[in-house]
Amino acid sequence: MRTANLSGRLVLVTDDESAVDVEQASDGRFGPDPQSVYEHWKAFREWAAVADLPPGRPFATADLGSPAPAPRQVLAAGLNYRAHADESGFAVPDTLPPVFTKYVSSITGPVTEVRLPEGGHTDWEVELVAVIGEWAYQVGEGDAWRYVAGLTVGQDVSERITQLQGPAPQFGLGKSYPGFTPMGPYLVTPDALDDRDDLELGCSINGEEVQKGRTRDLIFSLPALVSRLSAVLPLLPGDVIFTGTPAGVGMGRTPQRWLADGDVLVSHVRGIGELRQTFHA
Repeated sequence: MRTANLSGRLVLVTDDESAVDVEQASDGRFGPDPQSVYEHWKAFREWAAVADLPPGRPFATADLGSPAPAPRQVLAAGLNYRAHADESGFAVPDTLPPVFTKYVSSITGPVTEVRLPEGGHTDWEVELVAVIGEWAYQVGEGDAWRYVAGLTVGQDVSERITQLQGPAPQFGLGKSYPGFTPMGPYLVTPDALDDRDDLELGCSINGEEVQKGRTRDLIFSLPALVSRLSAVLPLLPGDVIFTGTPAGVGMGRTPQRWLADGDVLVSHVRGIGELRQTFHA
């Protein structure tokens, strides 16, 4: 199953790439808000599995918003691919990856224009993103997938000067400028993927591939992240987890490379879709 946020309304995306408005198709049982559906995710899945859907309508990807536009918590794992830890000059985490937040005001949809912070070093980090579909606290790793509503594509855009300057890093601020958290285009339920534990992801700048990896290479798998995060704090329906980025970021290159005026960043997770961000000074 695929859902999306079409101009602020929850839709189901059919196999022929058309959109069915959920509120209308369910006769009001489920509302139009793409975020609130996660509070009723089990009931929504049960309804969608048997619903006699009306014909959908075509839509433009540019009209899509984030499938989780207003989560209460956005948690992100750092250094969760060995090669990325190496290129960043940090030791590979052994018990829990470094975890930081991205602020909700930075969330956007899949096709956007992003303003580059003046004088900054803006970097790219493609990631597989999970959205939580059920209240989760102290969840065992073996049970973790059942708490995941679905998966989407994310970019953890990062302004490295803000992130790393000062007596202590400012990860949350450096990764939360306007437009720095695009997600989409769809939320895909894990059962709709050929192998939910081994997905290809990558990104390109102006057609040049800069990152490519597979989620089987995560140091801490998605179930491990759900388990270890929920050991500390409850994960709430609609919360977002960025699982980490593979090697190939600008900061890890020699010479270092940063996003520039006019650059087009295209990010993908195979089986889910792609993001497209155009950057402007």
